[in-house]
Amino acid sequence: MSEARGNGRQLALALIAFTVTFYGWALLGPLGPEIQEDLELSDSQLSVAVAVPVLLGSIMRIPMGVLTERFGGKLVFTWLLGFSILPLVALAFAHDSFALILVLGFLLGFAGSSFAIGVPFVNRWYPPERQGAALGIYGAGMGGTVLAGLTAPSIASELSITAAFLFAAGLIAIVLVIWVVMARDAPVPNKPASMRDPVAVLGTGIRAWALVLFYFLAFGGFVAMYLYLPKLLTGVHDLSKTDAGARAAGFALLAVVGRPLGGVISDRIGAERVLTGCFLAVLVLALGLAVGYESMVALTFCCLTMALALGLGTGAVFKLVPVWYPDRVGAVTGVVGAAGGLGGFFPPLVLGVVGYFVGFVLMAAVALLSLIVLRALRVPESGVGSARPGMQAQR
Repeated sequence: MSEARGNGRQLALALIAFTVTFYGWALLGPLGPEIQEDLELSDSQLSVAVAVPVLLGSIMRIPMGVLTERFGGKLVFTWLLGFSILPLVALAFAHDSFALILVLGFLLGFAGSSFAIGVPFVNRWYPPERQGAALGIYGAGMGGTVLAGLTAPSIASELSITAAFLFAAGLIAIVLVIWVVMARDAPVPNKPASMRDPVAVLGTGIRAWALVLFYFLAFGGFVAMYLYLPKLLTGVHDLSKTDAGARAAGFALLAVVGRPLGGVISDRIGAERVLTGCFLAVLVLALGLAVGYESMVALTFCCLTMALALGLGTGAVFKLVPVWYPDRVGAVTGVVGAAGGLGGFFPPLVLGVVGYFVGFVLMAAVALLSLIVLRALRVPESGVGSARPGMQAQR
């Protein structure tokens, strides 16, 4: 059982698998301006097309977390990697209508459920005092969005949109082979799991709902900002598609760097303090964006600072999960991960309908609510590990 004290190889494999699935999952964001121009889509239609993969990726995190608890991460990740190739290949040759984009984008959403597989897979390899750092490192796989933003617009510009989708499919196919050969589950027994478990988790008390809210803001805010930032930069500031994609990738890079830092710092000082700083920063910066998004200087400062704050927050949230619910990591990860995905689904739709000012004000409101809930709960320091799993936090 000594291997369960940590396994860098398995953590690295999970990180790579998460990275490439997120690369494919996020493609419609950086390719959105190109698709909008080719199909003559309205801003609202583009918002829907970009948000659709996020929707299914969010919903599927719930069953994927349960299936991982029951069958192990190797098998479930193998299936997901194999399936994710199919909608990417289909999109490569069938992206000439809005309806096709919606249908195939919906299926592409499966790739976004990968996060809920890797968390219990990695968690089983590491002891509680190292889980914050390990899960933070794994969570850096959301850097697949950075790679998508940096490479997809350039590939589409130099070659074609078809080439961009095929490149993503090829990456996943290579990782699938590596995963099948090298990945293995931790030497601990799989747990009996049911699709009823996530619902049961939400009945354990306000802590579960608090985690849902916190990740809705932290990860959902990251996804929403990353997916819609190219549109804001091209539509408001008249940047080229390639330049906008690169800037969005810079936003994502800071969030990716912040995620493992959030886990490591939470191991040391407690997740509550990290989340407090995250929520305060997002509150102030979202209000700054509401009034200053037309200024490139204000937009750049607020977006980059917010990216780091959201990254720290995502790492801190998942430090709390194995502390509060050590026997239900898969189920809780599915529910909380779904909330984060939904947090990335709704804001692009809101921005497409009500505009940037109202959208950023609503983001600030969610940050304020999260801060109030966090302070009201007076969450015990996560590094101490004093909270009993499932214990209600109602006062």
